[in-house]
Amino acid sequence: MKVDQAPAARKTRTGRPLSFDRDAALERAMLTFWRHGYETTSITDLTDAMGISTPSLYGAFGDKRRLFLEAMQRYAGDPAATAAAIDAAPTARAAAAELLAGAIVRYTGETTPPGCLLASATASGSAASAEVQRAVADIRGFVIDRLQSRIARDVAAGLLPAATEASALAGLVMAMLQGLSVLARDGLDRASLHAIAETALRAWPEAGGRNGDALATGA
Repeated sequence: MKVDQAPAARKTRTGRPLSFDRDAALERAMLTFWRHGYETTSITDLTDAMGISTPSLYGAFGDKRRLFLEAMQRYAGDPAATAAAIDAAPTARAAAAELLAGAIVRYTGETTPPGCLLASATASGSAASAEVQRAVADIRGFVIDRLQSRIARDVAAGLLPAATEASALAGLVMAMLQGLSVLARDGLDRASLHAIAETALRAWPEAGGRNGDALATGA
């Protein structure tokens, strides 16, 4: 009886199964980009970290740019889940607090580089990396847009003053996220970053003198 080999042939472009754990290799590539940045990370840095050969890297991921974009998406997570969390928060301020708290935990992980991959990987870059820089900016823009919509919803519901500028307030949260990343890379600890975020959230506009939501402290 002839066995259909087609499913196995679709495992890779060449029809040969991978000889390494692609998911684990991608995780190591993400950490390498996170630690060193996009342009300053060489193919040799990546293959050494991933434990694979250069042909295997190109065969499985395409090239350095496509590898970074996939690693970046792994870091950023599912955009639909991010949008859902922002939309489901009881208030826009609670959504901002959760974003800040989650970021602080990620920026200060014991087994990951300090700071944010999105902030550090493309902090500087040449024209050759414009596509990568644009992709990173698009992720930040997505979060700003979702938070802006959530803020506008609170304004319409009377939970925020009518004069609240939703775009500016959402941009302020993103500025805090990126600024906290820089401070984490400078060595500030988690407690210090939480204190900074708490202070920033005290400037959140309130309707009728109502107290805002507290910043979640994370674990």
